[in-house]
Amino acid sequence: MSTSHLLNWNEFEKVDMRIGRIMEVHAFPEAIRPAYKLVIDFGMLGTKKSSAQITNYKSEDLIGRQVVAVVNFPSKQIGPFVSEVLVLGAIVDSGEVKLLMPDAECELGSKVS
Repeated sequence: MSTSHLLNWNEFEKVDMRIGRIMEVHAFPEAIRPAYKLVIDFGMLGTKKSSAQITNYKSEDLIGRQVVAVVNFPSKQIGPFVSEVLVLGAIVDSGEVKLLMPDAECELGSKVS
């Protein structure tokens, strides 16, 4: 990787990653790529919406699950939906997304560092 693509520590510290809990999952048939519309509770930060390409999970299995999300990106218009946070996951060789989540229950809104 060329050094022109590396973040410095001050830039990384600006990324605000928090723990949230998926409260609602809705179909998003208007999305170009298969996705869900999520409502995520971040505790003291309130609830936020996200469009997430995680349809390799069953919607009912996502309800109540804790996730890691970036909460300080600008909102993004995706078709008729405004996505407020970016849910994080690892993209495996098959193309599926494996959600990042804490290994133990965390207080909602907890900062990830």
